[in-house]
Amino acid sequence: MSDSKLQELAINTIRFLSADAVQRANSGHPGMPMGAAAMAYTLWTRYLRFNPKNPDWWDRDRFVLSGGHGSMLLYSLLHLTGYDVSKEDLMDFRQMGCRTPGHPENFCTPGVEVTTGPLGQGLGNTVGMAIAEAHLAAVFNKPGLDLVNHYIYAIVTDGDLMEGLSSEAASLAGHLRLGKIVLLYDDNLISIDGSTELTFSEDRNARFAAFGWHVQQVKDGNDVDSIDEAIQKAKNDPRPSLISVRTHIGYGLPTRQDTAKAHGEPAGEEELAGAKKKLNWPLEPAFYIPDEVLKHFREIGEQGAKIEDEWNSLFDDYTKAHPELAAEFSRRMKGELVKKWDDDLPVFQSTDGPLATRTASGKTINKLALKLPEMIGGSADLTPSNKTWIDGSPSFQADSPEGRNIHFGVREHAMAAAVNGMAAHGGLIPYSGTFLMFSDYMRPSIRLSALSKHRSIWIFTHDSIGVGEDGPTHQPVEQIASLRAIPDLTVIRPGDANEAVEAWKIAITHTDKPTLIALTRQKIAILDRSKYAAASSLKKGAYVLADLGKDPEVILMASGSEVELIVEAGEKLSAEGVNVRLVSFPSWELFENQSQEYRDSVLLPEIKKRLAVEAGVSQGWAKWIGDEGDMHSVDKFGSSAPSKVVFKNYGFTVDNILEKARKLIGK
Repeated sequence: MSDSKLQELAINTIRFLSADAVQRANSGHPGMPMGAAAMAYTLWTRYLRFNPKNPDWWDRDRFVLSGGHGSMLLYSLLHLTGYDVSKEDLMDFRQMGCRTPGHPENFCTPGVEVTTGPLGQGLGNTVGMAIAEAHLAAVFNKPGLDLVNHYIYAIVTDGDLMEGLSSEAASLAGHLRLGKIVLLYDDNLISIDGSTELTFSEDRNARFAAFGWHVQQVKDGNDVDSIDEAIQKAKNDPRPSLISVRTHIGYGLPTRQDTAKAHGEPAGEEELAGAKKKLNWPLEPAFYIPDEVLKHFREIGEQGAKIEDEWNSLFDDYTKAHPELAAEFSRRMKGELVKKWDDDLPVFQSTDGPLATRTASGKTINKLALKLPEMIGGSADLTPSNKTWIDGSPSFQADSPEGRNIHFGVREHAMAAAVNGMAAHGGLIPYSGTFLMFSDYMRPSIRLSALSKHRSIWIFTHDSIGVGEDGPTHQPVEQIASLRAIPDLTVIRPGDANEAVEAWKIAITHTDKPTLIALTRQKIAILDRSKYAAASSLKKGAYVLADLGKDPEVILMASGSEVELIVEAGEKLSAEGVNVRLVSFPSWELFENQSQEYRDSVLLPEIKKRLAVEAGVSQGWAKWIGDEGDMHSVDKFGSSAPSKVVFKNYGFTVDNILEKARKLIGK
């Protein structure tokens, strides 16, 4: 069989495996896989370096299907090239418990690098992956021994490029000259509503060129040789690259090609049969794979094993020449921590205070960074406020990729997507910082970090109405409650400087989930730990600071800056003869992970009089205060005034907490 005939068969195999799976599921998106099959084939068979038998090989190229709705395109390629994705998995597309869910999930399917579907996220992830590649290459590569040398490829769609996230991410990538990014743009001119002329008429290529990208145009999305040539040129250019490939959504469908009907619904038996006739494909059986096509794809997969073997030989040479660096590289890529990584962390005395928890966090970052060189991160143009700078390291820039401080600019969403990309890439512990108010701009990426089990660390300062003069636009009230609602995200609001240190310990040790730390702008008291329980109890989520008297009559609980309020109020109640239990409650999620026995030992089910204090909305606290408890919260927007004035105006005073506690217990 001629090469051109085999190539045509292989591309049509991708098309019809994808379309058959969508038809069988009676759900999905056949249009993109049918239209983008040729460019995906070109990339996977001629450029992508991967090993199906070892999907996590460290120096593999990364492939991101940013248009995750076209997931069957990826699943078809994974099966054909020999990943642990069977034909039965393809036939089980979109079914309960399957390995081929509606949108790619990195923890579900071998070979899926990142979870995509919300448009623009995958493109943003590529920026983080490219930052990771460039940084690790700068740290570890030596002359003649390029240990880290791989590309980040992605297929992006019209929808991806419409999302504001993509412009943020592309702007950052262009500035940083992340030349290992190659995007194939599935330019099919169709969105769900119809033609992209309805909403998307700017010159996309000019936009990316303005961002500092290398931009090319391929006029025929089925012209493999032209796509091949464009990818080669992209790899030879030092800038990130966008290759706009003019494709036809639903290619081959008799009446639906180039229409919105091809996007997000099964073609239908008659329409699909028409496409198979048109492209000379057998009508039966469904999920047909010609033997010569499977052999062709499996040979591609086997070549990947040889490529990895070559890299392993290079790594052997590297190990002989640079044994300590080789051991360090292996440690990082395995995600292992150095021994005694948490030695020498700050210990704050009550006499050191008051101190903002953002300041304590900044000091902790710098102590951790001395032991953990894989820590890398930055801020969305708020570095001095967020205290995220690693001393002694330069900024990560095109000319200094060894830097560990990333200036993300005012691009919160791109920052978050990039952090997820770094976490997915491996070898780094990434973090980001901004004001808690702006977590709203990052929420889709934060949610995906939890869904994807990324070790992303989210640092948010200015965590309450304590922001003060900047007013309600910058004073978060509902954000903490909203973030606590995200499954598998650990949210921690430390109550003093030492709890901030402990929060960082949790973040570092949570290797399979993200951690969010909310920190104060304003200075707060550092608790005297000779009088109150050790801050290390933060790991349990909530803990007894102290029992002031035997047999508590009331429990006062709080998180964050409000802990000092309940401590002072509790001391005064105790002086009045009231037996009080004081509870610091920095993390609901950590507390919920404890045994019922422990939770009961803290909250004492027999004690119904409970008062919770938090400078945010009350939503969710009812679970902890019970039917007879009370809550002092902020269930309205803040105000512009000095922080002490705002707190007083909103009732966050010792006197008000005392009044509420007395009323609660009838005194």
